[in-house]
Amino acid sequence: MSRQYKLKTSCPQCGCSAVSHLTKDEIKKRYGDIPNVEMECSECILKYETPMKDACPEWDNECKMEDEK
Repeated sequence: MSRQYKLKTSCPQCGCSAVSHLTKDEIKKRYGDIPNVEMECSECILKYETPMKDACPEWDNECKMEDEK
């Protein structure tokens, strides 16, 4: 089984948290090689952006997706 990475964000409007456990390939397919990810809060439906390095702290250390363009 491929290693899974935890992406964790909080809605800036209502504070609800979202957590996803995805493999490196799933992250690339869903979000691409971008520095910010677009999220939608399931509670208040606000669409917001958050830096990938904050959502997935392992981004720079292990994913290194920024370097694999």
